[in-house]
Amino acid sequence: MYILGINAYHGDASAVLIKDGALIGAVEEERFRRIKHWAGFPSLSIRELLRREGIGGKDVAHFAIGRAPTANLMRRGTFALRHASARQVAGRLKNLSSLRNIKSQLGAALDLAPEFLPQTHFVEHHPSHVASSFFVSPFDDAACCAIDGFGDFVSTSTGRGSGNQLEMLSRVYFPHSLGLLYTAVTQYLGFMGYGDEFKVMGLAPYGRPRFVNEIRQLLHLKSDGAFELDLKYFRHWSSGVKMEWENGYPTLEGVFSDDMIGLLGPQRDPKAALTEREEDLAHSLQVVYEEALIHVLTDLWERTHNERLCLSGGCAMNSVANGKIRALTPFKKLYIQPASSDNGTALGAAYYVWNQILRQPRGFVMDNAYWGPEHDEDGIAAKVSGRPDAKSFSVKRFDSLDDVATATARLIADGKVVGWYQGRMEWGARALGNRSIVADPRRADMRELINTKIKFREKFRPFAPSIAEESLDEYFVGAVRDPFMLQVYPIRDEKKSVIPAVTHVDGSGRLQTVSNDTNPLYYRLIKEFEKLTGVPIVLNTSFNENEPIVDTPEQALDCFLRTKMDAIALNRTVITRV
Repeated sequence: MYILGINAYHGDASAVLIKDGALIGAVEEERFRRIKHWAGFPSLSIRELLRREGIGGKDVAHFAIGRAPTANLMRRGTFALRHASARQVAGRLKNLSSLRNIKSQLGAALDLAPEFLPQTHFVEHHPSHVASSFFVSPFDDAACCAIDGFGDFVSTSTGRGSGNQLEMLSRVYFPHSLGLLYTAVTQYLGFMGYGDEFKVMGLAPYGRPRFVNEIRQLLHLKSDGAFELDLKYFRHWSSGVKMEWENGYPTLEGVFSDDMIGLLGPQRDPKAALTEREEDLAHSLQVVYEEALIHVLTDLWERTHNERLCLSGGCAMNSVANGKIRALTPFKKLYIQPASSDNGTALGAAYYVWNQILRQPRGFVMDNAYWGPEHDEDGIAAKVSGRPDAKSFSVKRFDSLDDVATATARLIADGKVVGWYQGRMEWGARALGNRSIVADPRRADMRELINTKIKFREKFRPFAPSIAEESLDEYFVGAVRDPFMLQVYPIRDEKKSVIPAVTHVDGSGRLQTVSNDTNPLYYRLIKEFEKLTGVPIVLNTSFNENEPIVDTPEQALDCFLRTKMDAIALNRTVITRV
């Protein structure tokens, strides 16, 4: 039985396909549209999944979408009557209308007439988030928590999972939201792009907690793990903030009010240089968010007394906070799947149907992120040799991928920056060793070099260490296995000078553990680098340059050619600048 799940008409549109409970593929529409966070209907993702599996639309038995137009309808209506502007109501009605008319889009994507469409399930947003983590986790039972901006009028929910069933325990409703809090201050700091919250998280370690008391005024923690925003500092609930969620880059107008400016001072101009003030505000925001997260999770522990936690929602991408959960709460085991943002609701909706609705037994565990397309590199060598500057490149095709790993390790050890393109594309926001740019973590100048010459991004943003799993304790303090790069931990004092390129300003690293079981080729690369240098770590950043992570070899080659990357390893073909 095939089940197709999607996230549509929201940021990070995506689709997944499962067969008899096993994941077949999971992809994000942005990789095909080449527009970051693409919002709309994921038709190209659906077609790619069907093509890869060699099936047609008629073979899909169930269709699941991680939104429910009628969820919490009474609360929505009551709120709209009391507070919402005509503009706000019109925008929400437009989005809900798109969801209600989704069958026509589905029919076009599956090439099916309406009467032959699969059974359709609208799964509420937050249960989709929770299902995306628990049903693919290694835990038989667990406490569950989803925290994000909003979805179906809910921003935070808790529950418990047992076997193939979920029970929701508590909810925080619109207009109160920890995700919205982080977004508001992110915008106030001049970062207006969709998803820019991660920039503020990266900036925070440069600052001091100088504005904690002011940021705390934006949020009130209540009993039973609940919280409320002080709404005078926000405008998302009253003035009709404009949002655009269809067929392109998602946009969101400023959600903070003039009262926030009165509290914190003038908003930073996005083009202005960052100062200590912005660094201190970012740090203070992170402190307050972590306090609120621990508040929510502590109450969840009291409700469940289960040491296993499945975390989901856009706020589960806050890797700094995630790394502190085991130290600051009674939870001892944590699972977050690699696409915990709204892209992951496609996964959750599909498994909610399989497990919760159809009551099928669990059997699949997501222990790796490699669920996207894969391509061969045929024709790439010819494209390079046909260029007018062909003599500027050396092209070599190796007999085996192990030889590619050995050659690439040598390039990295020699100080080269290499685009590493192998196997199936990753699911989620992180490049995890199949669509990565890799480099030597020992070079203190490597972070600035990559940021200014290849990635063309802010200098304060850190790079991640990919570490051979068995060496974790040698380099990190209190860390646990994390193949998805979603937790930050302190690097041991004696190792900070060994791997300065992946050591953030506060001495931490957002680690990715790599094992021979889940990615043998990337593991081989790291081990070959260790043979040459004694360091079982490579610097890892996503293979892109102000665009979605590359999908095809042609996109990878184009990124290589327009930046100052030194080499690219495309499957068994290695191209180097000479």
